[in-house]
Amino acid sequence: MYKFTQLAFASLILLSGCTSVPPNLGVQNGQLTPCPKKPNCVNSLAEDKSQYIEPILHDGKPIHIKNDILNVLAELDNNQTTVAKDNYIRAEFTSAVFRFVDDVEFYFPETKSGTTKIHLRSASRVGYSDFGVNRKRIEQIRSKFEALKSNLE
Repeated sequence: MYKFTQLAFASLILLSGCTSVPPNLGVQNGQLTPCPKKPNCVNSLAEDKSQYIEPILHDGKPIHIKNDILNVLAELDNNQTTVAKDNYIRAEFTSAVFRFVDDVEFYFPETKSGTTKIHLRSASRVGYSDFGVNRKRIEQIRSKFEALKSNLE
């Protein structure tokens, strides 16, 4: 009985961490929120090479970019768009087994040139390591954008 109680208590603690409250994210001073000092985050504005990921380059107006991002997110599983503003989108991805939540952000400031940099941030809410899941997710999103571009050509 004691082992069962310990297992139940440990499970409760683990599951309560999985349903954590969303962190304070968004764009401040033209920047996405910096990554914490943990390897479970990637950010196209990061100075730390281990957390840096290339932004996505996209041609078009912000409204078209926004629609393209929303269409790419609609193709992916286990996510919900929580914020969709003119030049910023945030989505929550939930893992299938443990229900861990990762926050993914897209920031695409308007530019004078025809090409826009879509800045990206993907981070786990809990834990230390994500075994590269956030980086792989962004690369999957990047490949969907590449497919989208090739379909338009």
